[in-house]
Amino acid sequence: NSAISHTSNSPKSSIQGIWRAPTSGNLNSIQFSASFVKDYSTFWVGVRSSPVTYNIAAAPPASSTSVTSTASSSSEVSNSSTGCDSTKVCFSQPLNCDPGVSPDCYFLSAMTSLGDTAVQLEMTGPSDGYIAIGFSDDQRMGNDDIYICGRDSGGLIQLQHAFSTGRKIPEILPLGNVSDVKSSVNNSIISCSFTTRNPISTQRSGGSSSIYYLMIVHGPSNNGIIGPHTGTFISDTKVDISSPQIVTSEKEPPIIKAHGSLMLIAWMTTGSLGMIIARYLKGVAKGKHYFGKDVWFLVHVFLMTLTVAATIIAFILAFSEVGGWSGGVHPVLGCIVMILAFFQPIGAMFRCGPHHHWRFLFNWSHALNAVAIKGLAVAAIFTGLSYFSTSEDSWLLKVMGGFVGWEATMYILLEFHMRWKRNDHAESASESTSMELVLLVLFFLGNIAFLVALLVGIGSS
Repeated sequence: NSAISHTSNSPKSSIQGIWRAPTSGNLNSIQFSASFVKDYSTFWVGVRSSPVTYNIAAAPPASSTSVTSTASSSSEVSNSSTGCDSTKVCFSQPLNCDPGVSPDCYFLSAMTSLGDTAVQLEMTGPSDGYIAIGFSDDQRMGNDDIYICGRDSGGLIQLQHAFSTGRKIPEILPLGNVSDVKSSVNNSIISCSFTTRNPISTQRSGGSSSIYYLMIVHGPSNNGIIGPHTGTFISDTKVDISSPQIVTSEKEPPIIKAHGSLMLIAWMTTGSLGMIIARYLKGVAKGKHYFGKDVWFLVHVFLMTLTVAATIIAFILAFSEVGGWSGGVHPVLGCIVMILAFFQPIGAMFRCGPHHHWRFLFNWSHALNAVAIKGLAVAAIFTGLSYFSTSEDSWLLKVMGGFVGWEATMYILLEFHMRWKRNDHAESASESTSMELVLLVLFFLGNIAFLVALLVGIGSS
């Protein structure tokens, strides 16, 4: 027997060493044993790795061989959907994607053998930090048995066993009875495959069940510490992992669908119409007033009030359903949009008169804030639609791209027409108004077509 230890008393999460295998003796089954100290009263002694098989006959003569625990072994992993529904349980996002073909496929498979407690698990998916699979009694995070496949502090892929409690970072457990670990990363696609004989437990102190909800999550990591997940896929029903089948993912809750629909309507329809009317259609119904205000102004205020109201309602719906901060880019963008949209009408209430010498400050700040809100809202919608887009071709995102392109085209046409009109071109007021109304109607019809397509996609996700 031989041993190694660290040489300083500074806290550390890992140490590395090279073990040179002896050239004789029984080397068929090797186990590494380690002790870990967290503090004076918390420590673990005699934690054993899963067995490592070493064949001395296969080693080149007169050379040293470095062997490590299977917990940190690394080799190319070739995950595939072959055998799904016949020999193994498969859960993927998008549904029925093949990780061997599609680089955007998040994939989990589980295979058992008759009369054996071992479970062969595979996981793969694109991520810059980690992917993880979990077994749970419900469809919410917490009290879940988890295996994490992610980058360690040195950038290598490691497999970890963990248990989650609530929304805290999962507690890392000893890897236990795990063998045949393979891990790889290729073009930011992280993969792990391994065999576990650990009992699957959704209770911290033990206990097991026969069926579970399956989870796949992914997110960033920093120096080997995982961060909040940025994507989550959960099976729609509990699954018996000993019964080969193809598992489908949970549909988005109706409240989240309502959130997405309201945000779409707010920032791609009512908000867009309100902004267009304020900039390009002030001449329509010129001279007509209601309540002492121009018609264009009343329509603008009405549409933007609807936009802000829909944003507030959608914001409340999302947080009431999630019950906290979910992590990722989407909620950050959404919160910024909510804050800016909330203060936009408040600032407008305190504007100075149209002929005040400081009026230009309000005009510029109001316009720039509107443009910022619009840009951030579009970015938030794109990131939000990625949660609903379950097909491999991501058609929802493509439709949204067409939506943005259509709106940009109409803005260019309206801006060109406004500048052309300013250059003393011979055109009557009625002709100018007619052209503006034609462009507005054309914009509205195209807008509704894209909006309906996206709402249908969200509803069926």
